[in-house]
Amino acid sequence: MRIMAVDYGDARTGVAISDATGFLTGFTTVVPGRRAEPVAQKIAALMQEHGVEEVVLGFPRNMDGTEGARADLYRAFAALLEEASGLRPVFWDERRTTIEAHDILHAAGKPMKQHRKNVDAVAASLILEGYLTFKRGQSAL
Repeated sequence: MRIMAVDYGDARTGVAISDATGFLTGFTTVVPGRRAEPVAQKIAALMQEHGVEEVVLGFPRNMDGTEGARADLYRAFAALLEEASGLRPVFWDERRTTIEAHDILHAAGKPMKQHRKNVDAVAASLILEGYLTFKRGQSAL
């Protein structure tokens, strides 16, 4: 089962898709766009192209676990994504994913100028990895 993770953003949205087994992150990309509707349509097209059966949307939470200031914006985007794709997104805590993504890019020797175009895809990969790990733990019970 292919699973997609989405790191929704103001100017760029990161996307990561698992391999066919739903075990590892395979494909990653960034969808540029500032308007939610076209971004949701592009992501829905990627879902169809890659045979995605489940979608996970990074959800903003504060460090204390409460919902972040942008929670309503993400709920609205999730509704657009569900309408465009027919799949209801699962919300997944995205705390620190962007910070960790920057750390990964820095450790890989990428110049800060290149972080901007890659950080969202790396953050989506981190969301996907967290969700896949959770699912593996659930199936072990």
